[in-house]
Amino acid sequence: MTRAPDLGYRSADENAGGGSTRTVIIAFGANLGVAIAKSVAAVMTGSASMVAEAAHSWADTGNQVFLLIANRRSARVADADRPLGYGREAYVWSLLAAVGLFVAGGSVSVWHGVSELLHAPTGGADYLVAYLVLAVAFVLEGTSLLRAIRQLRGEAEDSDRDVLDYALETSDPMLRAVFAEDSAAIIGIVIAAAGVGLHQLTGAAAWDALGSILVGVLLGAVAVVLIDRNRRFLTGVPASGALREAVIARIEEFPEVSTVRFVRLEYTGPRQLFLVASVDLVGDAAESRVARTLRKLEGELERNPHVVDAVLTVADPDEEDLSGLVDDRERRSGEEPGNAAERSQATPTDTVDP
Repeated sequence: MTRAPDLGYRSADENAGGGSTRTVIIAFGANLGVAIAKSVAAVMTGSASMVAEAAHSWADTGNQVFLLIANRRSARVADADRPLGYGREAYVWSLLAAVGLFVAGGSVSVWHGVSELLHAPTGGADYLVAYLVLAVAFVLEGTSLLRAIRQLRGEAEDSDRDVLDYALETSDPMLRAVFAEDSAAIIGIVIAAAGVGLHQLTGAAAWDALGSILVGVLLGAVAVVLIDRNRRFLTGVPASGALREAVIARIEEFPEVSTVRFVRLEYTGPRQLFLVASVDLVGDAAESRVARTLRKLEGELERNPHVVDAVLTVADPDEEDLSGLVDDRERRSGEEPGNAAERSQATPTDTVDP
């Protein structure tokens, strides 16, 4: 049974994406060390696969810098110029990082591999250096990947989703980028090792060059996926149905609210939502009192660190009552009507990424 996302309050560190910042920093350290080692090995061995892997690691290292900038700039508080905050900057800088991976990683690797094939290189003979560097790189990249998987698994379990599905759908572009790039790095290391090994066994440097091309194609594919995900969040992505139901249940908990007629949730940044809703209020109060009540309820909703802004309006009497839709869905899933309200009161340890 899928749990609706919790709307409880998180710590400042969680809300600012502190876990993702640590994940990016670990990835930066690992990629920098690996990039230096691979560059030395590429020079010593002349291996096309090692050159491709070096380009890959330098691209990843530069990308982590973009991701750190994304995290810092998107965390700035809202002001008069940006009333909804600066959250979408995270997707801008993450998009630039993905483009960098495509150009500096994928394109360079493919170009170098094709050049090596056309010029029929003899290659270097120091295979031991290549194997040792690839082994060290595998350990370092694996450590960074495990950190990203650990964070993803914890958040995915809270939302009862698969890790890979959650990595694609999460509103946190930094976490998604580290997971995707480190996964590609591990696969790339295996491809490079196979290219070097086949070169050693057959004496044909073409295998090494082919390894470089395959690494480049892999990086290009990952970059295209990341570019597309960031593009979608930049142009506006609505929240999931489960989160929408939780928000409806939360609004209905207010004693001043009779029914919820309309809800719109859109991401404005990592774990940041813009909420618009229309409601029926209890009673038949004067217009001035209604306005004060709506402003009060907006303030209550905005206490949640994920809601950057909330706008409530009085509903048109002809609008559909969303409460019935939530109860119908609960009946179809085998739950008792009203459980969404109980789920919305989950403890902070049950929170998930919106």
